[in-house]
Amino acid sequence: MSSNLHPMLNVAIKAARAAGAIINRAALDVESVRISQKQINDFVTEVDHASEKIIIETLLTAYPGHGILAEESGKEYGAKDSEFVWIIDPLDGTTNFIHGFPVYCVSIALAVKGKVEQAVVYDPTRNDLFTATKGRGAYLNERRIRVSKRTQLKDCLISTGFPFRPGDNFKNYLAMMSDVMQRTAGLRRPGAAALDLAYVAAGFTDGFFETGLSIWDVAAGSLLITEAGGLVGNFTGEADFMEQRECMAGNPRVYGQLVPILGKYSKFASAGDKAAVRQALAADTPTAAEPAATEAPDAAPAADAAPGEDAPL
Repeated sequence: MSSNLHPMLNVAIKAARAAGAIINRAALDVESVRISQKQINDFVTEVDHASEKIIIETLLTAYPGHGILAEESGKEYGAKDSEFVWIIDPLDGTTNFIHGFPVYCVSIALAVKGKVEQAVVYDPTRNDLFTATKGRGAYLNERRIRVSKRTQLKDCLISTGFPFRPGDNFKNYLAMMSDVMQRTAGLRRPGAAALDLAYVAAGFTDGFFETGLSIWDVAAGSLLITEAGGLVGNFTGEADFMEQRECMAGNPRVYGQLVPILGKYSKFASAGDKAAVRQALAADTPTAAEPAATEAPDAAPAADAAPGEDAPL
């Protein structure tokens, strides 16, 4: 740890590395990790809990008067009325982790009077440490990082996350993805939002968007973005997004181009935009009179086709 860093950031780094050590040890034999399900497609492991425990212990040992907001334990630990609140995601990308897919991270942020002032995103598989202190810039392994300089959407790589829980508006997301994919060089879905935001800050990708995210998914990454010269907000471009469950980020030029594309899908869009989206989605929905695909002349009759099942939305 560097003596030049803010002391609270140094403690957060210590906590993140301790959690990363637990995660890396468990990753050596991931099939033996106990897994439970919070809801459909939303998993938690004993590693999440152990990682969160060491983070909280490390932070509260140094700052016993601070508050805690953690993904697994909520506000159970720490002071309840402190102006200093640590926002923790002990293992972002749990589904990746339990499959042995090496894209996951630890995310720790410190909010002071509701504003994020310290941020750590740690990727234990690559030993990549992303850090930021408000007003002091963003860093990857002690090297200053900046958002990309690309200005045209057609040259840009954009990351996202797919809806996967019951109740998610899957058709809406398909429409968003379609609008973005047709205008960019590529769309990626790595599976860990905190790391996605860190990659935008480092210039590895040019932009990011996702709905359904919680504050612990985006708190640390949002400071990395702004300290690296980027912008982060909701789909309409408003900066006060942290608990609105929709997040968009990018370098300033890309961000400005994503707003008119994604803004109409925002929960805060105008009534006219929402109506236009509904009409467009309805127009794309196949009906009994309009089959989804035209049969080839030699295709077997529909009655002989194997039955299929739609995934629950």
